Parts: sequence; structure tokens; C-alpha cells
Amino acid sequence: MLLPADPELPSASVAGIADKLMNVKVGVVGVGAIGRNHARIYAGLESADLVAIYDANQDHARQLAEEFGTVAVSSVDELVALVDAASVATPTVTHREIATLLLSAGKHVLVEKPISDSEDDARAMIDLAAANGCILQVGHIERFNPVMSQLEARLNSPKFIECHRLSPFPQRSMDIGVVLDLMIHDLEIVLHLVNSPIAHIDAVGIPVLTRREDIANARIRFENGCVANITASRISPERLRKIRVFQSDAYLSLDYQDQSGWIYRKDGMQIAKEEVQVERDEPLKCELAAFVDCAALGHQPKVSGSHGAAALSVALEITRLIEAAG
Repeated sequence: MLLPADPELPSASVAGIADKLMNVKVGVVGVGAIGRNHARIYAGLESADLVAIYDANQDHARQLAEEFGTVAVSSVDELVALVDAASVATPTVTHREIATLLLSAGKHVLVEKPISDSEDDARAMIDLAAANGCILQVGHIERFNPVMSQLEARLNSPKFIECHRLSPFPQRSMDIGVVLDLMIHDLEIVLHLVNSPIAHIDAVGIPVLTRREDIANARIRFENGCVANITASRISPERLRKIRVFQSDAYLSLDYQDQSGWIYRKDGMQIAKEEVQVERDEPLKCELAAFVDCAALGHQPKVSGSHGAAALSVALEITRLIEAAG
């Protein structure tokens, strides 16, 4: 028994309902570098049964099915018939097509970020999910990183945000540039933290190993006065995923990768430094467990289709600015 999406479900009823629910039957469409980890985690979740995976590379899918104790099906349609919910971890350009098959059949969907490469496609997926009473969650994994709760607990009025997300060339996601590949993580977080309309964007990007931008910087000014400076690169010799947030009474420096950080506060005429205590966990496990709970109980996800679409809209505008300048 699964419940339709209902953000108003009374909390008092949740515990009683949860006891009566059967495990959510889940599947994964696309088990490449990212989808493989979805399958791995679903296979280990007590609240889920990994009943099927699908990939265009059938030999690879069969190998993973054997590893994770599930079945490799021969088509997306076959997977749709078996599951209650599924992850879509295929190339971005296919997200709408595959999500439509699932949502039209009343299945809950977690689609990897970016939600799509088109605002029209994103809106169509959101509308279809709403029409069929389905959960549509977008895989912005950093919202489930334990450091995020530390940010949310300590921030009240950010004035300046600086984000750096650097990685070596990934040999994947070459159908999109680094803005849609990596920067979009930080765009979604910044939109969440600032919660204000955007007043102006400046952006620059350079293609190096692909025909799209491989390194990019965006400076975003919000109507409430906050400014965010965001840098992303997929041609870096090092890996770095950090955010620094300044407000009038504190400065937070957090490392998504190490799940660690520091907070600096004014203490008279000095700056006091305090280590942020983070309860470490695997963000993808937290994300998928939350998706399964939403599918089971009808709760709205932390990162909904609308959140994913908002981040996409900003990412596409940054991409347009880069292309116009090039």
C-alpha cells in the first residue's frame, strides 16, 4: 500500500500508517556511474525492495543485477510494470521521455539533476506528476549532505555566499556543460538559502576539453542585497566542494566533501573560531531513503520538481550568458 502525494498528511497518523506499509518496490533506469550507486543503496535500504534495473547496456545491467540481487529487465516498459517508484539516472536529454513513462503509469520518480535540459520539459514533468498524484524528486544531493543542516540552523540573513566546486574531468555528462553538470548543485543551494528573486547575473565560461563550457563563474545579485559568487570546474587537478556564507554576525565555512566546517563569530574586537560538529553520513543514502519515505507516505520531497526547475532556469540563463559572450 502506497499513499498518494499529500503534504498535509497529519503527522500523528504517520507512525500508525508506516507500520502497515509494505516495502516500496523500486527500480533504477540507467545504471552507469551514478545509477550504479542508486542500485547499490536501494539494495541495502530496509524500507525498499530493489525489484528491477534497466540499462541500454544489457550485459552491464545483468552483471549489476547479479551483484545487487535483483533483475535486469529488457525495457523501461517492463520496469514500469514492476515498480512503485524509480530513479532515472540516464543522460539529461532523456529525462522527460523516461519520467513520462513512469509518471503516466502512476509511479513516483526521482530524476537525477539537472531535471532536464529544457524548462518546457521540466514543467511538463512537474505538471504530469501533479496530475497523477506522484512524487517528483530531483537529485540535488547536497541538500541531503549533513553539513546542510548546520547551514540551515545557523543562517538567518546571508549577505555574501562563495561556492567552489572543482573536479577532474569526469568522462561523463558530456552532453551538458559544467554549469548544468556541477554548478547547478550550488545554484539550487543558494536559491534555497537566500530565498529572494534574482536581480542580476554576470557569468563567464570557457570550453577546454569539450565543446561546452568546462569551467565557469557566475556572480548573482539578489533583490534582498545578497550576492553569490559561484565557481565550477571539471578540469581541475583537485576535488573541492566548499561553501562560505557571510552574514552580519557570523561567517560559516563548510566542506561538503569532508563533511566538516568552522563558524567564525565576532567576540568584542576579536573573531572567535568554533568547529562545526557534523554527524557524517552518505548523502546519496539520505537522499534515496527520503525519496522512498515520500513515496510510501505521500510527503512532498525536500527537493521537488519545482525546486529542480528553478535551479535549471538559472543554470540555463548562465549558460546563455556564457554563450553570448563567447
